[in-house]
Amino acid sequence: MLYILAAATLWGLVGPVAMLALREGIAPLEIAFWRAAIAGVLYAVHALITGRWRLAVRDVPAIVAFGLIGVSLFYSSYLLAVEAGGAALAAVLLYTAPAWVALLSWSVLRESPSRRRLLAVTATVAGVALVATAGGGSVRITPAALGWGLTAGASYALYYLFGRRYFSVYPAAAVLALALPVGALGLFPLVTFHSRSQTAWIALLFIAVVPTYAAYLLYAVGLRRLEAARAAVFATIEPVVAAAVAFAAFGERLAPVGYLGAAIVLGGVILEAHGEGGTVGRTGSYDERDIDRDG
Repeated sequence: MLYILAAATLWGLVGPVAMLALREGIAPLEIAFWRAAIAGVLYAVHALITGRWRLAVRDVPAIVAFGLIGVSLFYSSYLLAVEAGGAALAAVLLYTAPAWVALLSWSVLRESPSRRRLLAVTATVAGVALVATAGGGSVRITPAALGWGLTAGASYALYYLFGRRYFSVYPAAAVLALALPVGALGLFPLVTFHSRSQTAWIALLFIAVVPTYAAYLLYAVGLRRLEAARAAVFATIEPVVAAAVAFAAFGERLAPVGYLGAAIVLGGVILEAHGEGGTVGRTGSYDERDIDRDG
């Protein structure tokens, strides 16, 4: 449990630390690029050291596609959501991922949703609606913030659809050693690089090393000791951490109805986790517990 809580806590720091980089003049796409590029190098070294880096040639195109959507699109949309509406709102909208999983499972995989899953999706949609209409707080709830936040949730949902097939076959380090550099390359043509202050470099390195590389490994270790459904519940501390740090550091706060909506979104995640054996995971599927035994 402590590994999962530690990983979720570190993930919750992405938004607030990214806000620091944004205030130093670094654009969201550049933050996303450096996050993917630096963490990709770390995972490549990790995979080589552990000797678990081999991928079947037939699976490389799918992993490349995952790098473009699950890394390029996910990382950039999440950071654009942070820029547009702040870290707290972006983290809440990220946790619409289970609703996107249910929608994609029904439309793409033709899986019939259970009543519990439908209730969880309904709760998530209702919670987002409350957040979207909340007023009176210091958080900027704009169409851009909502659009990028929901895009981040949708692209994050791919971690389940992709993970159910590939993270059960390969160690996470092997997959991410390819997917993250591909994601960085996908972002490279869109990035305008600027000179960076020492504070900006510290923020960029922190995001790549701590809540990306280290947090994924902590989560992988935690999944070996805790069933996936319970791990998913504990991981919902992420937006709580993001909101708390954003409030302490930048004075971000939602209106009361916004916090109610956020609580309903997280309630839907917890309901989904208990209903179908798990929820969307950072580096694995519903039942995956052996992500990286060398992690």
